[in-house]
Amino acid sequence: MTWNTREARIDALSTVANQRILVLDGAMGTMIQRLGLEEADYRGDRFADWASDLRGNNDLLSLTRPDAIREIHEAYFAAGADFASTNTFNANRVSLADYGMQGLARELNEAGARIARAAADAWMARDPTRPRFVAGGLGPTNRTASLSPDVNDPAFRAITFEQLRFAYGEAAEGLIDGGVDVLLVETVFDTLNAKAALFAIAEVFEARGNRLPVLVSGTITDLSGRNLSGQTPEAFWISIQHAAPFAVGLNCALGAEQMRPFIAELARVADTRVLAYPNAGLPNEFGAYDEAPEDTARHLRAWAEAGLVNLVGGCCGTTPEHIRAVAQAVAGLPPRVIPEVPRRLRLSGLERFELAA
Repeated sequence: MTWNTREARIDALSTVANQRILVLDGAMGTMIQRLGLEEADYRGDRFADWASDLRGNNDLLSLTRPDAIREIHEAYFAAGADFASTNTFNANRVSLADYGMQGLARELNEAGARIARAAADAWMARDPTRPRFVAGGLGPTNRTASLSPDVNDPAFRAITFEQLRFAYGEAAEGLIDGGVDVLLVETVFDTLNAKAALFAIAEVFEARGNRLPVLVSGTITDLSGRNLSGQTPEAFWISIQHAAPFAVGLNCALGAEQMRPFIAELARVADTRVLAYPNAGLPNEFGAYDEAPEDTARHLRAWAEAGLVNLVGGCCGTTPEHIRAVAQAVAGLPPRVIPEVPRRLRLSGLERFELAA
C-alpha cells in the first residue's frame, strides 16, 4: 500500500495504534548539540548580517542547515521510530522574539514540517508496508499565561491568552501547510498555555474544514507530581479533555523511573491513548544525561508490560541509540487498552473534583 496522501496516513494511524505500541523519536536538541555547529551555521547566507547572535536558535536551522535536520530525522527513522517530530519547538513568535525573528514563525514551521515530511516519505518509499508519520511540534513558549514572573506583583502576566492564541494558530497553519500528519502540543508546563494552543488549533481546523489528530503532552516539573501551574496529571487531563486528543501524556523534566507513577495516574483516568517520552534519566551536575539506552528501554518495556502506554519515545538526552533500544523493547507488546470511563461531572483546579453519581 502507498501512503501518498495525508488522509491515508491518518486512517492508518488509528489502525496501527490499535495493533501495537507506536514509537516516537528522541531529542532534537541533543542531536543538534552533537553536531558542534558554529554561529555561521545558524546564520547561513540569508542571515549573515542579522543584528543579534543566532547560535542556539535551533529552529532556524530548518532554513540555514536543512541537511543537518534531515539527517537527524533519518537517523531516528533508521532506529525504528514511527514518528518524526518537527524541528519547531520554539518556532513561535513569542519565543522567536528573543532573536527579533518573530516574523519568521510561520515560515519556520512550514520549513520544519517539509523537512520531516521528506524524510518520512523517503522511508515509506523504501518500505511501502509501513507508514511513517510527521508530528508538528508546538512547544510551550517562554511565557506563562497563568503565573506572574514578578514575585513582587502576583497579578502581572507577561503574556495574554489572545497573544498565545495568535502565536499558536500561526504556527499550526505553517505546520499543516508543510505536511504534518498530527499536531503535538508538547512540554506543557502551564495548562492555560495549552488551552490557548488547543483553542487556536480548533479555530484553524474549523477554518480549513478538516481536522488532524492532536496529541497533548504535559510536563511534571519535579517529584511533587504537578506541572508548573500546580496541576496534578489527573487535573491536567480534565482541563484539556474537551479537545478529545488522540493521545495525552507526559514528557521532559523527569527520567522514566521518576515519571512512572504519573503516567500510571493518567493511564487510569484518560479515555484516550497515553503517550510518554521521558528524558534519559535526570541531568548530572553538568546538565548532561547519562542514562544508557538499555536502561531507558528497560523502564519503558516495564510500562508496556503493565499496560500503561500506547506511544513511547524519548525527550532530553535521548538519541537514536535510545530509540532503537526502546523500539526493540516494546516490539510485540500490546498497546494499553483504553478504559471506558463513566460519564460524570468532573472539574479541575489544581486537583480533580468529581461529583459522585
